[in-house]
Order: sequence, then C-alpha cells, then structure tokens
Amino acid sequence: MMNCLQSWPEPVVRVQSLAASGIRAIPERYIKPPSHRPLSKNDFSQPQEVNIPVIDFQNVFSDDQRLRDEALRDIYSACHEWGFFQVVNHGVSHELMKRTSEVWREFFNLPVEVKQEYANTPATYEGYGSRLGVEKGAILDWSDYFFLNYMPVSLRNQNKWPATPASCRELVAEYGSEVVKLCGKLMKVFSMNLGLEEDSLLNAFGGEENIGAGLRVNYYPKCPQPDLTLGLSPHSDPGGMTLLLPDENVAGLQVCRKGSWLTVKPIPNAFIINIGDQIQVLSNAIYQSVEHRVIVNSNSDRVSLALFYNPKSDSLIEPSKELVSDDRPALYPPMRFDEYRLYVRTKGLCGKEQVESLIIS
Repeated sequence: MMNCLQSWPEPVVRVQSLAASGIRAIPERYIKPPSHRPLSKNDFSQPQEVNIPVIDFQNVFSDDQRLRDEALRDIYSACHEWGFFQVVNHGVSHELMKRTSEVWREFFNLPVEVKQEYANTPATYEGYGSRLGVEKGAILDWSDYFFLNYMPVSLRNQNKWPATPASCRELVAEYGSEVVKLCGKLMKVFSMNLGLEEDSLLNAFGGEENIGAGLRVNYYPKCPQPDLTLGLSPHSDPGGMTLLLPDENVAGLQVCRKGSWLTVKPIPNAFIINIGDQIQVLSNAIYQSVEHRVIVNSNSDRVSLALFYNPKSDSLIEPSKELVSDDRPALYPPMRFDEYRLYVRTKGLCGKEQVESLIIS
C-alpha cells in the first residue's frame, strides 16, 4: 500500500497551465459522469446562494448570559443540523487574512517552473499538487493546490513552504498561529455543547501540543466548460474540523443539504467552519460531517485557504464514553486517524462513503 504512495501513477498536469493555454473544451480526464455534474447551464450562472448559519463568535465570551447562551445554542444546532457555519468577530486580524490570501494568489501566478520546485508526491502530499488519490485513470478535479504541515511543530518545515513571494513564509507562520488558536476555542465550545468537559475533544485529539494542522491552499482556474466538471469532488472532510478562508468575491463552495446542493455565499472577513469525520465519530454522530463540493466558473479564478485541524496521527478515535448508552450505543469502532486518512490519500474523494462504511451494524 505505502509503495504506491511514493509517486503519482501518471504524469501530473497543472490545471492552471491547461486553462491558460486557451483550450475551448476540457480534456476527458476532467469530465464528470452526468450524475456528478453541476446542474444545467442556467442553474450554473445563477447558483442558488444560501447562507449557512452565521455565528457572532464574540458573543460566546459575552458578559451577557442571554447572548452567550444563544450563541452556544446556535453553534450546537449548526453542528448538529448543518455541519457548517460561518463565524464573524472571531478575533483573527482581517488584514492578516487579506494579506495571506493575496500572497498565495501571487504564488499561483508565478511561472510554472518556480512552482514546480515544490512539486509534491502522494507520500506526504506536502507541496504543489494537482490531484488527490493514486488510482490510475481516475477522473480529476479542476484545481491545483499547495499543501503544508503546520502542526505538530516537529512536522513543520519552512523549507518546504514557498520562498517566493518573500513574505509568504512569515505570513503563513502568523496566519497558522492565529487560526490554530481559533480552532482551539471552537473545540472547547464543541465539547461544552455536548455536555463534556471543555478540554474533552482536544484531549481526544492528543492535546494542544500534539494536534495535527495542515494548510491546503486551493487554486481553481477559470474553466471553459464549468458545467462538465468540479473544482473539488463531493466529500466530507476526513479530519477533525476545517476552517476555510473563502474567496469572498467568487462563490464556489456547495454544501449538500437534504439532497440538494446549496451554494454558500461568503460573508466578508468571515471563516467557514465545517465538522470533519473525526468529530462526527467522537460525538457519536450528534455532530455531522456533511458532504460538500466546489464548482468552477468560466469568468473568474478563485483562491481559498483550508486549515485542517486534526487529531494526532496515531490517536485512537472512537465515540466519547459519556455519549454512549444503552439507548444510544457506539455507532463506530475505534480507529487510528492515520489509518483512516490513508483511505482518502489512496482512493481520493468519495462522498461520505468512508465514515458510513464504519458504522457498526
């Protein structure tokens, strides 16, 4: 299994270079089966934008008990019913968010040979990439990305981060520190809302020093036939939670809700938070990791930054003992996070197939 993860099964094509070549039709490798395509062109140009729940995060720490209780209730229902929400007044500098997003756009606009120095392999996924999964002949997504490890500190290697633009490494370090802190605060809220000790979920992840955090910067080039492909195939996130800094000028993220795909309208200076499979397991499915995908368009490219906040790689993840009873038995067996993640790194994105395959029948 690990041997096949040393290299890609076929030469890697950079989607940005394809898009820039002026093609009118996308290569067959990117054409999704009809049932997986976005809806018809008419729906495509006017996607149904919806606002997932929006949480004013400063209210969680308010002196006003009513505001505090309401914010905690809203977060609980977002985790339980939607698996997604946006947070505003989250404490991360808007200027830092903007500058970090801009520096990555500059990186993707560098000549391909500069980016190629950071080309990744499926062994760790670190670096500049254009595909997930190692199945030969797989249908690919219309996107490139850059992935880097931020936590634990032992895996953080700034030499693998872009040296150009000059401010990139410094901004990534500062941005990473701020968003990891915010995730820590969210973990406490998630725990308390389940009736657990506030550090319960964090401890299940291995504690503050040992959590895993990786940054994946997504680049979605313009696409001449956006109705035939996707920027990212449907999937739920395999890790703990994801904190996304979207491109606030161009919508692209879609969330599956009651069988329909809804396009999320980003709010300026907000983060989009979603529950991953590991928190679904720890909460014994009280919280839901929800399937989502990304659509592309023919007018604009998009850059988004996803921070994955994960358990320590060898953590054994299982439903929290306090959430298991005769009436609500454990839905999932214990499983190590690194084993779980290997499935995605090998197979690519497969809806919610993986977490559902674990359910004890």
